[in-house]
Amino acid sequence: MQFFGRLVNTINSVTQIFTNPYRVKEVSTAEYAAHTCLREEGRVVLYRNSLARSWDCLLLSPQSPQVAFRLFQLDNEADALARFEQYAGQLRPFYESSRQPLLLEDLQQLSDCFRNHPSWSSAHVAVEIGHRESFRHNHVLSCVNSTDSEDGCTPLHLACRKGDMECLLELLECHARLDITDRNGETVFHYAVRGNNPQIIELLGRTPTAGLDHLSHEGLTALHLACQLGKEDMVRSLLKCRASCCVMGTLGYPIHTALKFSQKGCAQAILEADAGQVRSKDPRYEATPLHWAKKAEMTRLLLEYGSEVNVASRTADMALHIAVKRGRFDCAMVLLTHGANTNARGQDGNTPLHLAMKHDHLDMIKAIVVFGGDVEIPNDFGETPGLLAARSSKGANRKVLLDLLQTVGTERCHPPHSDSPSLAPSAASSFLEGQPSSRSSFNSLGYKDLLYVSTTLGQFLKAPDVVDSPSEGRRNQDRLLCLDGGGIRGLVLIQLLLAIEKAAGRPIREIFDWIAGTSTGGILALAIVHGKSMDYMRCLYFRMKDMVFRGSRPYESEPLDEFLKKEFGENTKMTDVQKPKVMVTGTLCDRQPAELHLFRNYPVPETKTSTEYKTSATFKPLTQPEDQLVWRAARCSGAAPTYFRPIGRFLDGGLLANNPTLDAMAEIHEYNKALTKKGQRQKVQKLGLVVSLGTGKPPQVPVSSVDVFRPSNPWELAKTVFGARELGKMVVDCCTDADGPAVDRARAWCEMTDVPYFRLSPQLHTEVMLDEVNDTVLVNALWDTQLYIYQQREQFQQLVQHLCR
Repeated sequence: MQFFGRLVNTINSVTQIFTNPYRVKEVSTAEYAAHTCLREEGRVVLYRNSLARSWDCLLLSPQSPQVAFRLFQLDNEADALARFEQYAGQLRPFYESSRQPLLLEDLQQLSDCFRNHPSWSSAHVAVEIGHRESFRHNHVLSCVNSTDSEDGCTPLHLACRKGDMECLLELLECHARLDITDRNGETVFHYAVRGNNPQIIELLGRTPTAGLDHLSHEGLTALHLACQLGKEDMVRSLLKCRASCCVMGTLGYPIHTALKFSQKGCAQAILEADAGQVRSKDPRYEATPLHWAKKAEMTRLLLEYGSEVNVASRTADMALHIAVKRGRFDCAMVLLTHGANTNARGQDGNTPLHLAMKHDHLDMIKAIVVFGGDVEIPNDFGETPGLLAARSSKGANRKVLLDLLQTVGTERCHPPHSDSPSLAPSAASSFLEGQPSSRSSFNSLGYKDLLYVSTTLGQFLKAPDVVDSPSEGRRNQDRLLCLDGGGIRGLVLIQLLLAIEKAAGRPIREIFDWIAGTSTGGILALAIVHGKSMDYMRCLYFRMKDMVFRGSRPYESEPLDEFLKKEFGENTKMTDVQKPKVMVTGTLCDRQPAELHLFRNYPVPETKTSTEYKTSATFKPLTQPEDQLVWRAARCSGAAPTYFRPIGRFLDGGLLANNPTLDAMAEIHEYNKALTKKGQRQKVQKLGLVVSLGTGKPPQVPVSSVDVFRPSNPWELAKTVFGARELGKMVVDCCTDADGPAVDRARAWCEMTDVPYFRLSPQLHTEVMLDEVNDTVLVNALWDTQLYIYQQREQFQQLVQHLCR
């Protein structure tokens, strides 16, 4: 039996050698009494195990002499002697500094660490296994700043990488240095940033050190690295420790790194600490952070902190140029709505429109054109954006441009400058001879197509020729401007108003005596009266939609209220500005039937009766114009049901007068009657011009059924539900219709009284909802509007002639 027992032990020993010879195991010291002791140093002993034909290394324990820990069991004497020397020297600080005997798990970790990291100092090993007691040992203390590791890191680097706060505190108490770098030039702050504990940063930052702002070999400070990794909490901790935002790295300042990697939280933390970083420029291009922004939210953030939109880089490119080059449509829209110059010349004299044409980005082209981009500005090579479009455009986009050319015609085309190197003399002469292309030429896309596209697009924003405007004085007849309701489609109104202003050469508020508006038209009417430019309002509408139309209907009223207070003033009264006269519609909904109410900036005509209905209750008196707050009047007119909650007793004026033309004319008539009644007939001004602007006509679509009946089966129930839904939509559309009979009645009224009447409302290709927030949809609506302006240029010319009399 003894023989079989020894055989089993021998097999086990041999098996262990082949499986894991470094597995730490608790053994009896009695088993080694008969074996030869080859070496002994401190508590570490090396035996030759003749039975297993191996060399075994034991760690003895003074507290328990009967047992020991076998550290390894090797079958090669030379390897065993080498390992013994290593273990004997490196184990000493750990068993000498430990108050309690080392456990098997601790010894296994130490053994593995010795083998895996033979170059590490004892301090590195102590950090790796978390053995804090060993830092009191003199030998470990002498190694706290050692860089004896594969990557040249110190024990403090290692503690930061592991996120071991307790070891970190021990090392700092041992005066470990913070400014030592590893082989990549990284300090302990770089290592801490890669971890997940911002408290480590704050702990390290208690003592001022040059390591905080040290640049690694990659040109990154710890703050750069935190921005690159998107660790906002680390950024804030570094800034709390007074890390500098003004250290120039390879890419630029930390703010540039945050923008490059689209880390909004990091960028915001930097701007909160130093708002001046929005003006910092990178070393390569001298570009501001706005040039680096890749997302709309990042662009908005920078603009909120005062970043200038039209700052040129070393290559003369603005932020808009870069956004167009990179195809960042959302960023471009934010820049455009904050006043980016659409005609700024960048590298090689290219405008943003040149670049959009080169990259064949149709939505970008439309956006830049509707925001005032000129398609006839040549670059340094004499190339117009239109010419580049025809050269670069391919596939479906090319067909769209040529179809567009067909739509607007070529009778007003002008050739590019004859000095342009891109224009052949023969081609220019064909234009001068007035030879338009035939429709069949669109099927064969030749050089003439390039010229037609490049020159015709320029007419979209061109105003017709106008006569000189007369000197300012009292006009013999009044002019009325009426603005329909339509939510965010107020952008269409703005585009039409911009065209009128450009054609007349004067602001809207100077060429009209009366302005009436409903809902979004009412907001615009008040904006005109208070001197806000249409360029500003267009940008404002694009920004407003993202603030106001958040979540689902009905929307929160507070963002809209705050927006109106900010724009018109919280305490501004209607009568604070009295010229031109303005009327804004609202619907009194505290009674049945509801009544139309006009918010005015002039006294209510005395001949105006309050109601024709017999009332069964006493209603609260209405606020007089001199006491009416402007922002509340705008809010009352725009309180569209199911979109916003009513404000007091008022709902959206569009319920009764979405097209306020007839109501405005009736009001002017009442106003003149009141003047006559008071003996002030000399102040009466006959109405001499009516201009009505709509928010665009949606395409007409078929309706399958509006039949609502009592169903007798599930199929009929489904038909009834569908019919009820369609009927409800039709009722709402009929109530708020601004382009049907209301236009016919207004035109007939004006014709009967011999008053010139102009109705401008573009046909939209797709229906645009009142709360639309998609920039592409809105840009397409403005593009339709711009096309409409060009197609109706004769009507615009007639209107301008009336306005300039």
